[in-house]
Amino acid sequence: MPPGSKKKKQLTPLELKIMQVLWAAGPLSVQAVQQRLGDELAYTTVQTMLNVLQRKGHVARTLIGRAYEYRPLRNRDVELGSAVRDLLNRMFDGSVEGLVMNMLRTKQIDAAKLDELAKKVASAEGELNADRK
Repeated sequence: MPPGSKKKKQLTPLELKIMQVLWAAGPLSVQAVQQRLGDELAYTTVQTMLNVLQRKGHVARTLIGRAYEYRPLRNRDVELGSAVRDLLNRMFDGSVEGLVMNMLRTKQIDAAKLDELAKKVASAEGELNADRK
């Protein structure tokens, strides 16, 4: 990592919930985010969390009239990929096999589901290879 750059911290559960709203709906005001969360959080809580996300570099804000609109700076797939890499590195020493074996041992996945996933992976790899030609 270059000197002076900061690694983006992983999203907390509440930050992720707010990001999911922004990914689904695009740029939104604090009030619009709060409404899409079902008004389960106070306006000031949503505002504080959006400001935290902005300081962390996850969202940008633009002043529209008298209110800020917030938009995600990274798309959902990039953010999820980063979170999965972080999980793999912290919990499984970077091993995808370790993650899958843990899921089998803890009965979060079974052999039938693994077989189904293997077919999806093969299909996706075929599509990627076709795109490269």
